[in-house]
Amino acid sequence: MSTVIYLVRHAETISENGIRNTNETNQMINEKEILSIKGEEDSKSLSQNKELKNINIIWCSSYVRAKQTAKYIANENNLQINIDYRLNERKLGNLDEIAVFMKNKKTTDPSQEQLLYPKFKTSDGESAEDTNKRMTDFLNEVLKKYKEKRVVIVSHGGSIKFLSLNWCKVNENIELEYKNKKLFITSPCLIKLTFNNKELIDIEQIV
Repeated sequence: MSTVIYLVRHAETISENGIRNTNETNQMINEKEILSIKGEEDSKSLSQNKELKNINIIWCSSYVRAKQTAKYIANENNLQINIDYRLNERKLGNLDEIAVFMKNKKTTDPSQEQLLYPKFKTSDGESAEDTNKRMTDFLNEVLKKYKEKRVVIVSHGGSIKFLSLNWCKVNENIELEYKNKKLFITSPCLIKLTFNNKELIDIEQIV
């Protein structure tokens, strides 16, 4: 039997205007972002996908929006959510430095651009390589501990993209491709990874 890993990106977050808590760092604010109403509805709908039935275990980022997405899958499978900080979004760091990095780039998404510049990071942030390492370490532990099980991992756009660099190439449009099939890391998305021991057999975009 194969081991099946489902990578889930959290659903849409709420848009906010107004005064932020000035005692909180950008990182703290990022960790506490909540889902929008559409995000909640999409999370519930995703949890009812036939692929997410008979799950053995659910692992999740510590960020609020990830846990809010995972709770529906947990409810459908009568499981608890397990938290691991290695599944958190890559730490963006200094926003001024990000703005400099993004000058004259093809997209408006730093995580997309970091696919081409995997070593780039701000003075207090993480690179794509940093994030890939902790995500890969976690995945290898899962593959060893939950052999021939069905595992859900709820994480974030950047982290899932950077993990996918283990198997995917980046095309001229800065998109991830696996065997000439594009992967779209949308909010939410559902990506199915099938392994034989630690060897990847296939990647399939479900949602």
